[in-house]
Amino acid sequence: MTVAPTTRLPSTEPTRAHDHGIPFGEAVRVWINIACLSFGGPAGQIALMHRVLVDEKRWIGEERFLHALNYCMLLPGPEAQQLATYIGWLLHRTKGGLVAGGLFVLPGLLAIMALSFVYVAFGNVGIVAGLFFGLKAAVLAIVLEAVNRIGRRALRNRTMVAVAAAAFAAIFLFDVPFPAIILASGLLGYIGARAGSAAFTGGGGHGPSKGVVLADADSALGERVPDHARPNLRWALRISAVFLALWLVPVALLVLAFGTGNVFADVAVFFSKMAVVTFGGAYAVLAYVAQQAVEHYGWLGPGEMLNGLGLAETTPGPLIMVTQFVGFLAAFREPGAMNPYLAGTLGGLLTTWVTFLPCFLWIFLGAPFIERLRGNHALSGALSAITAAVVGVILNLAVWFGLHVLFRQVAEVRVGPLSLDVPQVASIDPAALVLFVAAAIALFRFRLGVVPTLLGAAGAGALWHLITSAV
Repeated sequence: MTVAPTTRLPSTEPTRAHDHGIPFGEAVRVWINIACLSFGGPAGQIALMHRVLVDEKRWIGEERFLHALNYCMLLPGPEAQQLATYIGWLLHRTKGGLVAGGLFVLPGLLAIMALSFVYVAFGNVGIVAGLFFGLKAAVLAIVLEAVNRIGRRALRNRTMVAVAAAAFAAIFLFDVPFPAIILASGLLGYIGARAGSAAFTGGGGHGPSKGVVLADADSALGERVPDHARPNLRWALRISAVFLALWLVPVALLVLAFGTGNVFADVAVFFSKMAVVTFGGAYAVLAYVAQQAVEHYGWLGPGEMLNGLGLAETTPGPLIMVTQFVGFLAAFREPGAMNPYLAGTLGGLLTTWVTFLPCFLWIFLGAPFIERLRGNHALSGALSAITAAVVGVILNLAVWFGLHVLFRQVAEVRVGPLSLDVPQVASIDPAALVLFVAAAIALFRFRLGVVPTLLGAAGAGALWHLITSAV
């Protein structure tokens, strides 16, 4: 969600014209095209931006693109949207960052909102229920594929494997909160890198596509640091004050007006915390949301979380837009005196606001200072350890989803400090198992894309419903 056009942002930036020759209007059109084509998760979205901005438009060089990406990987939240904000800001100052980051979110916001209406109105009716049944089975395969993809990049040695295993055990067996796992792994990586341990050197991240490298000096932006991109403490304090107010004042007003226990106040507080601690992208966010929104708040069920991810996978924009679906359902089911559809709309918009507004803060505040982070091995070590821990967290998510998708009955068993979800073997759902195996084969064996896999599974689910209802 973008900041309203009437909001004045403080500026100490030079007012002289840009010298890179890229008209702002052309940049807006390019960001619209990128936003509408940004399917396939962060890896695909980053590859798309690299192809358009580096290879085709030649607006920014390879080294500067990767430098911006590395900074965004250090931040909580969706790195692809933050990368768009960063490059937009680099090219056209604050308005460029707002437009690039806001447009990156807008198509997904509109699509998820429309699909949320369809879901609550028709989700349990006939063929629509079959569509979502197929989506859930396919999403389980997609999460497993994410474990494999991120694991191959992050688990470079036995130490990183041990970090991932410890993270999995902590959240799966002991219900350790996700933020605590992230903080502990980041601290471990930071200390290990400072101590000179080779196991924590290097970084993770999504790399752009291979090809001819465009030198920064040959790009439209050049290799010079623009005047507005130089560190300015006064600017940093003023922009931070503006965005902190836009982010936290509505949250505080909701809490003061309604108190804890009100769905809007709870949504605002919960997703504000999520925006600060969720490293690792949408799948790590899902683990945190599943731990809290499903089990603690009871806003939706495990299967509905899978439905939400399926919707986010098939629409443009960040996968983290699944949180808007969660906020919509939470408010729709606890509307108070409001019309449920109005409450759901407000809940979804509130969720998107507190989820994405901090992303602009991280970029506008931190980007001018990132040159000081270049070559910082301690921060790279922290990021590497966090990425390894996220692999374990996502594996927990896959196991948790798998139990609830493939089995109709799952019981929680506690033994001392251990907490286990144990399925009843006799309650396995054969149709869900077949759809899951088919989706996994499509992804792993035939390397079919995410969107075709989801559409195929949804169609198979609808067909299964027609067959079973006709019998």
